[in-house]
Amino acid sequence: MYEKFTDFIKDKQSICVIQAENPDGDSLGAALALEEALAGKDVQLYCPVDIPKYMHYFEGWSRVEIEFPYRADGYIIVDTASSTLLSKLLDDGAIRNCLYSAPVLVIDHHETEADLDFSYDSIIETTSSCCSLLYKIFKDQNVEISPLCAENLVYGIFSDTLGLVSPSTTPDDYLAVADLMNRGAQIADMEERRREYMKKSPRILDYKADLIKRIEYHLDGKLATVHIPFEDIQEFSDEYNPNVLILEELRLVEGVEVAVAIKTYPDGKLTGKIRASQPIADQVAGYFGGGGHPYAAGFRTYDTTYEEAVNDLIGATMDALDNIPQN
Repeated sequence: MYEKFTDFIKDKQSICVIQAENPDGDSLGAALALEEALAGKDVQLYCPVDIPKYMHYFEGWSRVEIEFPYRADGYIIVDTASSTLLSKLLDDGAIRNCLYSAPVLVIDHHETEADLDFSYDSIIETTSSCCSLLYKIFKDQNVEISPLCAENLVYGIFSDTLGLVSPSTTPDDYLAVADLMNRGAQIADMEERRREYMKKSPRILDYKADLIKRIEYHLDGKLATVHIPFEDIQEFSDEYNPNVLILEELRLVEGVEVAVAIKTYPDGKLTGKIRASQPIADQVAGYFGGGGHPYAAGFRTYDTTYEEAVNDLIGATMDALDNIPQN
């Protein structure tokens, strides 16, 4: 069923695994699981941005390089098929030429339609996480899942399902985690490491309080937004991603159905992370050319102000809420 994976790797000695420029626990877990599963090959891990410190509980995060390896025999892109989320790569002429000329395999689990304009093979299937899809691929193709590989797959599944409790979680995810525990994943140890790295300094806690004070409510409290300007990104994101600090707090406010954290940059770029309690996050993101899951999505846009983006968000959210299918 997933022969494309084994067909892609069989004649390649050096493989680079690429994450998008918004790395998360699922993409990092997928990259590290692939590195372990491809033991015996020269595997390089690449991400166009540094792995945030709050994800350093992953053993092996430091092996992810920010320098692109041009001489790999093939490239595997994990957790995205979106040109928007790969813009740092595609804006670099040398990297772009490399991806246009080298074999590429895309492994992604998002519902958003792929829009990459270079040739590639793909395994794209709507699942709760990229790591849950990788688990299915490994099982189907009889790829050995070592204890370390199992651990990274569990981390990724937990990341995108909020610990197996998000609406996207399926019974197959529970079965996969049980099997991965049998294969050596030590969940208690993993969680202890994660909690240690998720601890916040007093400075970050003060910043979180400031973010909470900035929250704005729209559509009679159904939409909540918060602005994260570039100076905040520079000062705090290396220690703790502002999106991670505030998004769940926003989503859990009484009456809020859509929560959006918006980052603005001096080059005119604006990014938005969306969490929703209704299955419309991908629809709202799609208004801006973004995408993702029904309950978690993101977008990126250029040449617009924060105020203009909020006005557009209000309209997109109103339309999405008005068109939720009624049971």
